[in-house]
Amino acid sequence: MDIVRRSHRTDIDRFPDGPIGPCVGAFKQYLNQRRYAAKTVETYLRCITHFARWAYFGHRRQRLDPVLIAEFLDEHLPQCGCPGTIRRDRGDHSAALGHLLVVLRAQGIIAAPAGRATPVDEELRRYGAYMEHVRGLAPKTRSMALRIVGRLLTARFGEGAVDVAAIKPEHVRRFFAGQAKLYSKPANAGPVVASLRSYFRYRTSLGDLVHGLIGAVSYPANWSLSSLPKSLTAEEVERLIGSLGQRGRSMRRADAIVRCALDLGLRSGEIARLSLDDIDWQAGTLVLRHTKGRREDMLPLPATTGEAIAAYLEQERPKTSNRAVFVRHIAPRDQPAGPDLVRKTIRQAFARAGLPYTRSHLLRHTMANRLLAGGSSLKEVADVLRHRSLNTTPIYAKLDSRKLVEVALPWPGSPA
Repeated sequence: MDIVRRSHRTDIDRFPDGPIGPCVGAFKQYLNQRRYAAKTVETYLRCITHFARWAYFGHRRQRLDPVLIAEFLDEHLPQCGCPGTIRRDRGDHSAALGHLLVVLRAQGIIAAPAGRATPVDEELRRYGAYMEHVRGLAPKTRSMALRIVGRLLTARFGEGAVDVAAIKPEHVRRFFAGQAKLYSKPANAGPVVASLRSYFRYRTSLGDLVHGLIGAVSYPANWSLSSLPKSLTAEEVERLIGSLGQRGRSMRRADAIVRCALDLGLRSGEIARLSLDDIDWQAGTLVLRHTKGRREDMLPLPATTGEAIAAYLEQERPKTSNRAVFVRHIAPRDQPAGPDLVRKTIRQAFARAGLPYTRSHLLRHTMANRLLAGGSSLKEVADVLRHRSLNTTPIYAKLDSRKLVEVALPWPGSPA
C-alpha cells in the first residue's frame, strides 16, 4: 500500500523554479557520500518529490521550514490523495526530509535554526566549561549535571536573569523532593545531590555566598558496599564464549566487542572509541585514550581478544577512511559505532547464549571476578579496571571466595 499508482513523471526536476529542485544533485551526493544503498536513495528521492509537489501546488513554497515539513507529515500524509508514484510510509518521508533539511541549510536555501540563548543557557554554558576545563569531568557526568542544574534554574528564574543569591535552602529542598520522585528508589537520587552541590561549589569559587545551599540537601541512605556486584558464573561465561563464532551479518564485529568487554573489562564508551592507532600488534598492547578518568592507559592485548579483532578487521570491516576499529555497517557509513550500538551488540550476544541479562557492564564485573578467582589481589584488579581510587574496588572483595574462606568463622554450634 506504500505505492498506490505509477507515473513516468517522478523526477523532482519538474519543479525547477522551486527551492528544492536545484538541490537535488547535492541531496544525492549527500546520501552517496554516506554510502546509502541505491534503493534507499531512490526511495528518499521519491519522498522529497512527493513533498515538493505538495508544497508547490499548495503555494507553500515560500515558507519552506521544519514547520511545513511537520504539517506535511502530520496532516497531509495520513490522508494523501496525490496522483503519481506516491509513498505513504511516514518513516521514509521523515528520514528523507530530515536529510533534505541538512542539505538545504548547507546550501544556504534556508537558515539554520536561530537559537535564542536565555540567561539560564548562558549560565549553563559557563558551568559546562568549568566542569570540562577546570574539574576535568567526563562528558556523561557533565551532561547529567547540566540537565539537573538547568531544571533548577529554569524552575526558579524561567527566562529571566539568574540571581543565585535569590535561591534559598527551601527552594533547593523542594526541587530535590520533586526530582527524587522521578527515581524508582530514593537511593538512586544521589546524582541529583552531587550535581546541585557541585554547582553551588562552583558559584562559591566565583565569590557568591551560597555555602548554606551546599548542605541544604543530603544524600539518600545508601549503605556502602551493601550489595553484591552481579557477574556471570563460570558456566555462563562458557555459554557466552561458546555462542561466539556464529555466521551471520556483523557477527565478527559482535565477537570482537564481546571479547573486549569480557577479556579487558572495557566500558561500552571505551570500546566505541577504540582506534586502529591504539593497537600495537607487535608489542601486543592496547592504548585507551579519553577514558572515564581522562587518562591514557596501556593494557596488554590478550590473544583471544586480538584474534577476534583481527578476524573482524580482515573479514568483515567495510572499507572506510574512518580510523575507528568498530564502524557502522549500514548507512550512514564511514561513521564509528557508538556506545549504544556496543551495548545493543552485547545484549544480543547474551540472547544468543540464552542468558537472561541485558547490561553490558555485567561483563566488566565478570572480568573482575575472574581475576580474583585466579588469585589476583584487589590492587591488581583496581589496576586492570583502571579505578582512580582503591575505594571503588573493595566491593569485589565479596566475590573473592578464596580469601573469604580463610577468614570465615565456624557456624555457632558446629565443630570448630
